[in-house]
Amino acid sequence: MPRNVTVGLDGSPESLAAADWAAREALLRDAPLRLVHAWQWQPYLYAPLAGVSVPSPLSDPRHDWAERLPRETAARLAERHPGLSISADRVAEQPVTALLAAAEDADLLVLGSRGLSGVTGFLVGSVALSVVARTQRPVVLVRAGGQVANEHPRHDVVLGLGLENSDDSVIAFAFQAASYRVANLNVVHGWNPPPPSYGYGGAFDLERSAELGAQVQHKLADVLRPWRKKFPGVEVNEQAVTGSAASHLVEASREAALVVVGRRNRHTPVGTHIGPVTQAVLHHAAAPVAVIPHD
Repeated sequence: MPRNVTVGLDGSPESLAAADWAAREALLRDAPLRLVHAWQWQPYLYAPLAGVSVPSPLSDPRHDWAERLPRETAARLAERHPGLSISADRVAEQPVTALLAAAEDADLLVLGSRGLSGVTGFLVGSVALSVVARTQRPVVLVRAGGQVANEHPRHDVVLGLGLENSDDSVIAFAFQAASYRVANLNVVHGWNPPPPSYGYGGAFDLERSAELGAQVQHKLADVLRPWRKKFPGVEVNEQAVTGSAASHLVEASREAALVVVGRRNRHTPVGTHIGPVTQAVLHHAAAPVAVIPHD
């Protein structure tokens, strides 16, 4: 099956915004778009007092809506993007199960994320969070009313990069996203300066921090050098910032087309398996966020 951009639909404003974003992304990638709506319709209602199952009415409005949603969304997107190849499927599965299966055949899975407020951040629903934590494919979360990021190709792509566990798949995704958009790539790496040295003055600590900062900046440049050669058309701006990268990535997201972060695969039976930086970016970034799983 050819790879595609897949978007999960549930009829919410967030999922419709995600569908719009996914359609534009599919055009950038010259890839087909697949719409997936997961809904388990129960054709029988149970009457507990009588103890028998009785058929539901033939014209169940919920069933009719589930049938119409992917079809009507596909028609709307086809009208906006005449050259885009679009397919629409309704899957009789639980949403997480269906989306994880759909992601296996996709280059990219796109989901909606609900907004709370500018202060509190954005609520990532349980379905989206479960999919992000478990899938082996890249996932982009888009919120309704947020920046329509890939409509603004001049906006930069932002990459949060950890040097200790950097992975080529995360870096490659960010460079490709910037290349698709003819955009700059801003790379942010967070590091912590050493604690104050006992018995030495502040000047010594400042000098030592400056030396370590230069070393971190040099290492960051080394990691990115082969990617600059591979994508010569992408202008790269790199910065090593003190402290956690999360707040810097959230700040950079205000003028970004896309924020790219990694998620390390952790094969443990419990937990969401999403690191603190990625978690913070998912909840507070103004732009769509791409989460790239890696070993």
